[in-house]
Amino acid sequence: MSVRALLVWVVAWLALALPAGAQGFAGLGTDAEGFARVLPDRPLTFPADHGAHPGFRIEWWYVTANLTGADGQDYGIQWTLFRSALAPGDDGGARGWETPQLWMGHAALTTPDAHLFGERLARGGVGQAGVETAPFRAWIDGWAMAGAPDLRTLTLTAATPAFSYDLRLATEHAPVPHGAGGYSVKSEGGQASHYYSQPFYTVDGTLDIDGRTVPVTGQAWLDREWSSQPLAGDQEGWDWLSLHLSDGRKLMAFQLRSAAGAPYTSGTLISPDGTPHPLGPGAIILTAGATAPVAGRRVPVGWRVEVPGEAIDVTVAAINPGAWMGTLFAYWEGPVRIGGSHGGRGYLEMTGYR
Repeated sequence: MSVRALLVWVVAWLALALPAGAQGFAGLGTDAEGFARVLPDRPLTFPADHGAHPGFRIEWWYVTANLTGADGQDYGIQWTLFRSALAPGDDGGARGWETPQLWMGHAALTTPDAHLFGERLARGGVGQAGVETAPFRAWIDGWAMAGAPDLRTLTLTAATPAFSYDLRLATEHAPVPHGAGGYSVKSEGGQASHYYSQPFYTVDGTLDIDGRTVPVTGQAWLDREWSSQPLAGDQEGWDWLSLHLSDGRKLMAFQLRSAAGAPYTSGTLISPDGTPHPLGPGAIILTAGATAPVAGRRVPVGWRVEVPGEAIDVTVAAINPGAWMGTLFAYWEGPVRIGGSHGGRGYLEMTGYR
């Protein structure tokens, strides 16, 4: 890559990073003019929606897994591919530096004593990153999530100088839509995304860390989301949880914090057979608990999660309070343990804390 091309690439990424508030995370923002719109009557279509949606401003393929090693230790892994568009409009098959598509990959491995992460950045159209649907493959450099077009089976690989993993994921369940058939509202003003998950993966494979290869098994959760205007102008960040409850149910819950008032909450309670039960604003209560000093700020690493209508009242506690992703767009992401009315494990993500 020439020096000029490198500078253009860096400036393009910084242009996404610089705006304040809600604009600052992974290219999210409030100005959707010219981009494709999220529509409430647009049905999810598979396997097409497992692929990319270049007309929208932002989307991601997001896997987290709660694992147990043959050594008896808890591990958490993250594998994420973000796509963000610099300008409105489908790229029309543009290649090389003409494409407006930018890609970013994050991989992490968390233990009770360590949080390791890596990052990859790419411009679309040069073969360095992308998503294909038949067969399915999402990749950036040598990191890949690949498998059947229906995503019932996947392999997940990533490697950095500090760690690597090679995992196999499998499920018999269909994807689970959030909100109204995949139309997930994010604010009283109507900002929304298309959003579905696959929370029923079983996992086996190996991690490589500290010169050791550790066989692992556990559970994984895939999130797929795309939008052009996911946040309102006064929203500063979010707290998001994916929980594997001990009774076989799954709970996705989030709140979007507002500078102007109360947070906007939403989520989905998922039955063991995969049936989603949408939880609208006010159905979930998220209360921050214990905090920890992380990256020069205090971050809530313990939470109380209540769903009064479903007799759910649990606490979640970070396995490693220092699970800070010190990437270009920094945030907190790590595995949690669940106690209270239900046991279990899950993942917590928090953005916008300064």
